[in-house]
Amino acid sequence: MRWKKTITMIEAHAEGEVGRVVTGGVMDVPGRTMLDKMNHLNEVDDSLRRFCVFEPRGCAQMSTNLLFPPSREDADAGFIILQGDRAHAMSGSNSICVTTVLLETGMVPMQEPETTVHLETPAGLVAAHALCRDGKCESVTLEMVPGFVEELDIVVDVPEIGKVTTDVAFGGVYYALLDPRQIGLEISPDNARGLVDAGCRIHRELNKVLTISHPEIPEINAISYVMFVDRREDGELIGSTVLPPGRLDRSPCGTGNTARMAVRHARGEVAVGDKVTAYSVIGSAFEVELFGETTVGNKPATLSKVTGRGWIHGLHQIGVDPSDPYPDGYLLSDTWGDAFDLLN
Repeated sequence: MRWKKTITMIEAHAEGEVGRVVTGGVMDVPGRTMLDKMNHLNEVDDSLRRFCVFEPRGCAQMSTNLLFPPSREDADAGFIILQGDRAHAMSGSNSICVTTVLLETGMVPMQEPETTVHLETPAGLVAAHALCRDGKCESVTLEMVPGFVEELDIVVDVPEIGKVTTDVAFGGVYYALLDPRQIGLEISPDNARGLVDAGCRIHRELNKVLTISHPEIPEINAISYVMFVDRREDGELIGSTVLPPGRLDRSPCGTGNTARMAVRHARGEVAVGDKVTAYSVIGSAFEVELFGETTVGNKPATLSKVTGRGWIHGLHQIGVDPSDPYPDGYLLSDTWGDAFDLLN
């Protein structure tokens, strides 16, 4: 081989959602903090994200996590999430993947029966408490960054769909949360394509008409995802997050359920100390606990814990030959949805 770039990754998933973790080949990204590095990836040089995420080296149904030494003394590692549309500030499932990889590979020493790993993300510090036995990270409980409601019951007129009512809340990134029955759908594997198509339309329209900004991190200033929320026949929570440019989160979604708990608390549906089980479109589950209240800027906020499991399922190495005509990758709308908007 005569590769001019080589990146080594460990393949992992958290409750079905794939989160690759880069363990070699990326020396650094400009910027002092994780937020600075994320902004550089999104605003200055996007080539590393495209190289890792786009075809032929990546695929739509995954994220890639970049590991870095932390810039904070109270963190063990820093990381940034690369996805199909951009680099993102926080993800619960990816935090579980990163924690599992750090501990099971020995990059962070594992202590049984519990190891706490502090992760620096662009959205803030996340404490990951891992239950460990016989060298295995059996589950991870994340103390998520504070969640808060931006606005409830926003009505937006979406082209080809009509008027929908949604709540906008923050759970590590901004979410629009809405009941899919408004658009004649329920959360099930059979409806995955319909949920994605509708969610992408709603996502684009909301970001056109809404102006939002995190009160303490102004660089986080757009809705990242639409999350459809409902209940199963047994009364348990179910949710499905649409990730641009067009796929469903396979996990129950940690940041989404953090935002959802903030909304439910604002509506008086949950109180501090309440625990719920949140299911995904494929039936996997996170345990979610509302354990406190705080403020973010002048906004009342909630503190949530999210518990899930991660598994390492492979080792992976990607590279590029100097003669490869697709060094930055490519997208096609058959699997990536409205892909061409991302290339312009």
